[in-house]
Amino acid sequence: MKPADLKGNVKKDQTAFIEAFSPELVVHSPGRINFIGGHTDYNNGLVLPTAINQKIHLYFRKNSSNNQCSVTSIGFDEVLKIDLHSVKKSNKQWENYILGVVQGLQKRNNAITGFDCIIDSQLPIGSGISSSAALECGMAYGLNQLFDLGISTLDMIKLSRDAEHEFVGTKCGIMDQFAVMISKKEHVVLLDCESVSYSLIPMNLKPYKLLLLNTNVSHNLATSEYNTRRSECEAAVEFIQKYYPEVNSLRNAENHMIYDLKNKMDETLYKRSHFIVNENARVQKAADALRTEDLNTFGDMLYQSHHGLSTLYEVSCPELDFLVEFSKNNEHILGSRMMGGGFGGCTINIIHEDAIEDYINKVSMAYEQEFSLNLSPIVVEPDGGTTHKTNQ
Repeated sequence: MKPADLKGNVKKDQTAFIEAFSPELVVHSPGRINFIGGHTDYNNGLVLPTAINQKIHLYFRKNSSNNQCSVTSIGFDEVLKIDLHSVKKSNKQWENYILGVVQGLQKRNNAITGFDCIIDSQLPIGSGISSSAALECGMAYGLNQLFDLGISTLDMIKLSRDAEHEFVGTKCGIMDQFAVMISKKEHVVLLDCESVSYSLIPMNLKPYKLLLLNTNVSHNLATSEYNTRRSECEAAVEFIQKYYPEVNSLRNAENHMIYDLKNKMDETLYKRSHFIVNENARVQKAADALRTEDLNTFGDMLYQSHHGLSTLYEVSCPELDFLVEFSKNNEHILGSRMMGGGFGGCTINIIHEDAIEDYINKVSMAYEQEFSLNLSPIVVEPDGGTTHKTNQ
């Protein structure tokens, strides 16, 4: 059975199709959550993400062609055909994540030939758990393994990030791809996006669990204000440098600098820079709280982060704000904040395991009453990064 045979039959007999495909290699590439450090990654700041136990599964095999490739998406019920001699952008976003990775390998003069791939994803698109990075990293990791390219993990991370920059148009930082590749089960990653150094911090939440509430309001980073926020931060740095030349990113700015320039700086740039400087401090406090298992302080940092994302960075939306405010009325929740780029997606909630079912019922009813929308709850666990197994 060829990949093209899947079209129209994807959801009828998915398991049988994958078995008939006879993959040489299976890659499991996780989504990620970011506890705190909103929009700090492209400002060379600190972030605190981890991979989760919800994944994209990619099935690979070589074919007999030198340059013809076929990538089938079960979720979209579509087949992408690739000519390695002529890799061009598509008008379909999901295809561009793949094409960007393939072209990145071509630029490196990596010796890949024809291959076929099936993609089966558990990750909801636009929910803030980085299905895009999971797809990019899964593709880069899989082709690296399939063709024995010998690319380092860090280079795969950078290649995946660059694919999103160049083919999708989202000027993301390195956090998502890093978390997808580097994470360790039951740990979080404290990542310094300036030095690309990191430490793994054990995460003991018991008796609490991680509840994601998907607003089902979808965002598209390439067409949202994500890139605008990045431009605003760069403009803020240019302004601050006039008075403090040593500042080369908002990571290097300090609160006293921002306050000193408040009356001279454009109000929007002030709000953006004020948020980023204080968000970096919150990430460090949150990491310290995890190390000492101080979950109350950790949860409070999440609430403070969301307040800043909503009022200073202005990337939240009514649905996200409603969910975070609703959580404050529940004694079993230690903290809540929006995740991802904003304007939709999920909130992350630290909730006592015994209260999950009751809370889901209450918040779902309230959310539907307020917005006439269904809420999608997902309980997740910190998990390891992208892995593979061979079928030989």
